[in-house]
Amino acid sequence: MTKKAVELFTATPKLHNCAQAVAAGAGREDLVDRYAAMGGGKAPEGMCGALYAALQLIPESRREIARQKFVFFAGSDSCVTLKMRNRTSCIRCVEKAAELVESLAVKKA
Repeated sequence: MTKKAVELFTATPKLHNCAQAVAAGAGREDLVDRYAAMGGGKAPEGMCGALYAALQLIPESRREIARQKFVFFAGSDSCVTLKMRNRTSCIRCVEKAAELVESLAVKKA
């Protein structure tokens, strides 16, 4: 799932922003249109779009754990801070967010 999310995000032509790539990588094509406006710091409260998508795919009881793990990894959950101050690439954010979905989402049988 992580590899697929990164491939979708880095594909040419660019068809997925960070949030869309995480959702589509997780097999949630139904969310791709909804997340079209969530990339580039436009997720609620300026959150990283990749993290925002991941949090929506993770059970509510595990979301704070996921957010904390992401912040520990990247230094922030804010897109602007990640890009400008921390210089964390969007690709790395997509990769980490997808890993969190893989490890914390409820697996379907």
